[in-house]
Amino acid sequence: MKYRNLCGEKVSVLGFGAMRLPTKGDESKNIDKKKSEEMLDYALKHGVNYIDTAYPYHGGESENFVGEYLKKKNLRKDIFLATKLPMWKVKEKGDADKIFKEQLEKLKTNYFDFYLLHALGKKSWKKVEEFEILQFCEEQIKAGKIKHFGFSFHDKYAIFKKIIDEYDKWEFCQIQYNYMDVDMQAGRKGLDYAADKGLDVIVMEPLRGGQLCKEPPSEIKNLWQKFPRELSYPDAALQWVWNHKEVQLVLSGMSTLQHVKENIISAEKAKIGSLTAKELKIFAEIRKEFLSRRPFGCTSCKYCEPCPEDVAISRILGFYENYKIYDDLERNQKFYNNFIKAENKADNCVECGKCEEKCPQGINIMKWLEKAHNKLYKKSLEK
Repeated sequence: MKYRNLCGEKVSVLGFGAMRLPTKGDESKNIDKKKSEEMLDYALKHGVNYIDTAYPYHGGESENFVGEYLKKKNLRKDIFLATKLPMWKVKEKGDADKIFKEQLEKLKTNYFDFYLLHALGKKSWKKVEEFEILQFCEEQIKAGKIKHFGFSFHDKYAIFKKIIDEYDKWEFCQIQYNYMDVDMQAGRKGLDYAADKGLDVIVMEPLRGGQLCKEPPSEIKNLWQKFPRELSYPDAALQWVWNHKEVQLVLSGMSTLQHVKENIISAEKAKIGSLTAKELKIFAEIRKEFLSRRPFGCTSCKYCEPCPEDVAISRILGFYENYKIYDDLERNQKFYNNFIKAENKADNCVECGKCEEKCPQGINIMKWLEKAHNKLYKKSLEK
């Protein structure tokens, strides 16, 4: 296993994300503990020393499972444990304290090595200020209950920069980053900005939820054949992220023991600057070819919103585009049906046309919303 310096700690370049553990049946809460323990046993035996979980993972059961596992194996002091404060559950000032205590209890520990404010964005940052969350976390740091403090992020670069600029005690941040998402969310600009400001960076979704592991369309496969060395699709995607000197740790949400084994083999090759100029050029060509599959050029500027009928326009169009780009219908059907409420789905569109009047890209939004709903909606997946 290779290691890098994260907030002064010697951390494995591969972290174990406890978000996609194997389950029994379709119920996310029903973690297959036997299989999950085998995966963690193998990972820790082969040098992984960072486990990442969060309050909502597996319907709230991920923290319970990780806590039970660490206690059962007496491994708490041997690993770095990370979890996150779910900002969407903070409704008033005392909520952070209640949730934090609950997390300590669930994870059967009296401190967290790494504690993050979960999925910070424009709306949640206002709550951080309103409910004095930073002050609360500073108190936990002084009490020895938090060793290193940071945040995870899923919003636009401008918001990312604002969050960093308005608080000078961040130690690290966690961003979505892979060879496809260089301009999405924080992106490459955010990676560079965080590093310039002295923050260490953890990368999540290096394989884009598994989308970069699949057999690609023939035109993209032809580009991969130009690669000067043999790498599997997931291995190549991971090496692309580890190639960056600004990245201290890569998290992977592994669902099988085979995933763990393959990722560890990949991590053993992790090296800054290992990719050649020719290889990086091929990655750029692959990205360009993937993006050419987009049915429309939505930039997620959100000028089309708010919709008078509360349709979640940009998110719906995003799911539809991802389905078309990666040929991944099942995943985006789940996203559409699980994360878009009934009152915000595309079939609520009354075709008033106000969104199209404001779209700087000239997208026929009403047509694509109808197509998206017809393709993605599946009543059996609704929660």
